[in-house]
Amino acid sequence: AHNLLAAIIDNNIQSKTNSLLLDPRTIGWKRVMDMNDRSLRHVIVGLGGTTSGVPRETGFDITAASEIMAILCLAESMTDLKERLGRIFVGYTYDKKPIYAKDLKAEGAMAALLKDAIKPNLVQTIEGNPAIIHGGPFANIAQGTNSVLATLMGMSHSDYTVTEAGFGFDLGAEKFFDIKCQSANLKPKAVVLTTTIRALKYHGGADLKALTEPNVEALKNGLPNLEKHLENIAKFHVVPVISINRFVSDTEEEIQVIKDLAVSKGIRLAVSEVWAKGGEGALELAQHVIDVVESHTSDFKPLYDWRMSVKDKIATIATEIYGAEYVDYTAKAKANLRKIADLGLDALPVCIAKTQKSLSDNPNLLGRPKDFIITVREIEIAVGAGFLIPITGDIMRMPGLPAHPSSEGIDINDDGEITGLF
Repeated sequence: AHNLLAAIIDNNIQSKTNSLLLDPRTIGWKRVMDMNDRSLRHVIVGLGGTTSGVPRETGFDITAASEIMAILCLAESMTDLKERLGRIFVGYTYDKKPIYAKDLKAEGAMAALLKDAIKPNLVQTIEGNPAIIHGGPFANIAQGTNSVLATLMGMSHSDYTVTEAGFGFDLGAEKFFDIKCQSANLKPKAVVLTTTIRALKYHGGADLKALTEPNVEALKNGLPNLEKHLENIAKFHVVPVISINRFVSDTEEEIQVIKDLAVSKGIRLAVSEVWAKGGEGALELAQHVIDVVESHTSDFKPLYDWRMSVKDKIATIATEIYGAEYVDYTAKAKANLRKIADLGLDALPVCIAKTQKSLSDNPNLLGRPKDFIITVREIEIAVGAGFLIPITGDIMRMPGLPAHPSSEGIDINDDGEITGLF
């Protein structure tokens, strides 16, 4: 559906009888593919002569960053889906008139392609427990939560519905609360904050290659990172439960360090051993969550009001959630702010694209960094999804492969057995 719109845009530019006179220089709609490939971030299409289109600069994003993915995950019905698809901002005509997907009459065909995709997928765990999997927007470059339809379906068929928000609380959970919950009028009653001893040791200065070695000092040095996430949860007036996702290398002494922190703050904690014991390994965690839900009334409150100015919304997240000193804007981002104001889109929430490796926009600042500045490089418009995307630091919406991609370890034998996938 995403690439269909891209093809329709280029076809309209090429047309001599049906052209909307789109200015190719203003088109922000890229193509997508589900593979990391940095060489496709900036490309030129339309080469090859007059029959091959009009040459213009564009690029590729990874599929998880597609606005269509975001729309699919926020739409509450087929009608809502089509309306959101029609609101996708494409660009401007030569006389500065904004053009949307509905002007290209693209929303119907796009929705038809998504006819089955809009339906949540009911699957089961190894132990036969039902689960709903639907949607996959990354939390570092998109809203990082599953679909509204999947959540509502879960709520209508169960006493308790648990949904995941990607990466740290500063990314997936903030967007879940400030975008998804406000959009769908959801009022969460508890937060499970999952942590690992390995991650906290890394934030405390331990070498990446030595995280399986006991290191209580590094663990204690990494606790401020966990404490910041707990402080952030409190800003939304929701009760947390800490879950330690236990690895075989974790020692009892290390686990006790986090337990002591939880006791000092009056927060429930459970050691989750699902990897080793299956569902039985999460019974204590599940009971803690039930106790919190049943003993507390939901006092959920979003961090900001959508009616605030765009800069104030960004600043609120950057200073309150990330812990930044202030926010800086490049010349391009300032121009984007003016365009947003001209289009009357100031009241949209913000979905900040930021590295998942740090509370800051610098992946090298570990732990709980202070006195740092968040730099907004540019701001993309996602009217169909219903939010703006401030892009910070060096985050890319089309990732590149690492020096040694996992493909180097994947193989297949003569019997068709594939190895190296996990």
